Amino acid sequence: MAQGSGSKDPLSSMAHSEAHYFNSYNHHGIHEEMLKDEVRTKSYRDAIYQNGHLFKDKVVLDVGCGTSILSMFAVRAGAKHVIGVDMSTIIEKAREIVKKNGMSDKITLLQGKMEEVKLPFDKVDIIISEWMGYFLLYESMLDTVLYARDKYLVKDGLIFPDKATIYAAGIEDGEYKEEKIGFWDNVWGFDYTPLKATAMTEPLVDTVDIKAVVTDPSTILTLDLYTCTVADLSFRLPYSLKARRNDFIHAIIAWFDIEFSACHKPIRFSTGPHTKYTHWKQTVFYLQDVLTVEEGEQIKGELETRPSEKNHRDLDIKISYKLISDDMHRQTSGEGVYKMC
Repeated sequence: MAQGSGSKDPLSSMAHSEAHYFNSYNHHGIHEEMLKDEVRTKSYRDAIYQNGHLFKDKVVLDVGCGTSILSMFAVRAGAKHVIGVDMSTIIEKAREIVKKNGMSDKITLLQGKMEEVKLPFDKVDIIISEWMGYFLLYESMLDTVLYARDKYLVKDGLIFPDKATIYAAGIEDGEYKEEKIGFWDNVWGFDYTPLKATAMTEPLVDTVDIKAVVTDPSTILTLDLYTCTVADLSFRLPYSLKARRNDFIHAIIAWFDIEFSACHKPIRFSTGPHTKYTHWKQTVFYLQDVLTVEEGEQIKGELETRPSEKNHRDLDIKISYKLISDDMHRQTSGEGVYKMC
């Protein structure tokens, strides 16, 4: 997603980026894609419907409610009242949808920032939100959910979902890397390598074939939404990837799993390459080096992520890597610097 800037003033630029983010959710297409994401929507539906005993007669807050599908799930599950909050003008359509489904008396929809709107209740019993972005944290609303948790959630209140885990793995992707990165070596007979460096810094969001995965997955970070803070969204953590077979590694991919652990029967879903398609797909970080690995060898390094100073919904990411091998000729180390914007 390209970020425009109409001013060199950083505050103006940030406001512009923020507006761009919220405006992107005004469009019909993005809501269609999310609603048609069966893994996403069915997981939320099941987590809510199968736990009517938790929702019965409760006040529920839907953070970033969009078209209000989660709000309506909560009403069907027996919630006393649901407050849906969203910055986007899609909330006007959400009001029509709620009315069409006879739930206007049970659902209050507020347009504005969570930090600025006034709720009709001082406290809520449950927070529901589909806050996740690509790579879990890109353009995510987790900071907003944490604000709502600290200000509005009753003691021992519930959050749906309440756990998120980021994973990484190494993949063989030579053909596509050459198509995406090598393309700049010769563009219609001209040397375009200045753009090659830029292409390397932009992570690719795409569906990765499970056959391309060369290593075991490594857990990078687990967030518990009851206890985590905004500070936890900036991190520098180690990873270790063990090769499953002799192959090449051209990129490191990341994905996330989500858990609703408050449920009577815990519900989870994954956005990894081993499971059914989700609109989050996987995030691909191409490495400068091609690593030649043998079964059992390890790649070790650190993954560092922090919100961009220019726009907190963008991410600055660094991935260091080192191939641990008995063969001195194949011992390789390096670092990739990436920007999701």
